[in-house]
Amino acid sequence: MKLFAFSSLLLAGALVLSGCSKEYVRGSNDPSIDNPAMSTGLDKEDIQKMLSESLNKMRNSPIMEHWRSNRGKDTVAIFPYQNATSEHIDSQLAAALSETETWLVESGVVTVISRERQNEIIREVEGQQSAVFNPAHVAKYGKQMGAKFAVTGKVQAADERTDDARRVQYFLFMQVLDLETGVIRFQHKAYITKMVR
Repeated sequence: MKLFAFSSLLLAGALVLSGCSKEYVRGSNDPSIDNPAMSTGLDKEDIQKMLSESLNKMRNSPIMEHWRSNRGKDTVAIFPYQNATSEHIDSQLAAALSETETWLVESGVVTVISRERQNEIIREVEGQQSAVFNPAHVAKYGKQMGAKFAVTGKVQAADERTDDARRVQYFLFMQVLDLETGVIRFQHKAYITKMVR
């Protein structure tokens, strides 16, 4: 009798625990898990949309025509996108940087300087072991690297709130700078809006 009661208790416990278990789902098994926004922060879909728009504009720009005509002779550095928002989006911006670097490498029209090498140069220019990228020193970094152009940008946000809603509009400004002259050779603004209500 005690064994039956103990077995019943174990079975009931197992049933309760199985009802509380979480299901882990992979995006490739259920593509709908990537679609809904889970916050007003930037997510993969937001980054993809803004980058895709900006890179497609660059694809048809005069700077790309110039690079195509020189076919691999121009050297480009990819510098960080600055976070000019109050949001914690540094990991998303790092992903955007990698996407941009990959796109340029795959285009085959420029020579792209390794980002690891860029970090070394930034430390040398700033004279610090854990130096942080300073947008004011872009020309110095480029000269040290032998880069003629730099792709960089920034993300800004406009945040509005009411008693029962919040809307954040993100703007990605992408630019290509001629490091010898400081001239902006390409610039594009892409934006997305997120809202919670």
